[in-house]
Amino acid sequence: MELQFEGDELKSVLNRLRRAQGQISGVIKMIEEGRDCEDVVTQLAAASRALDRAGFAIIATGLQQCIADPGRGGADGETTEQMKARLEKLFLSLA
Repeated sequence: MELQFEGDELKSVLNRLRRAQGQISGVIKMIEEGRDCEDVVTQLAAASRALDRAGFAIIATGLQQCIADPGRGGADGETTEQMKARLEKLFLSLA
């Protein structure tokens, strides 16, 4: 299944991923500098939230597209129910 993002959706997802990338780079630098543990964990939690939100946006877009056009969402020969089960498993893996 190929996701097709609209302009604003794409911008939002990419911004979240770039934010997470910057936060992870910050965590690495903080660890290398021997910074306070609580500060490192706080920054790591922020990166995790940014990734979670980006992942949710990606999956939500995929679900919307699959619901709008169920025939294009699955692998060859995959039924709608199999596709739903696969996407549900993927979605729950973010939790």
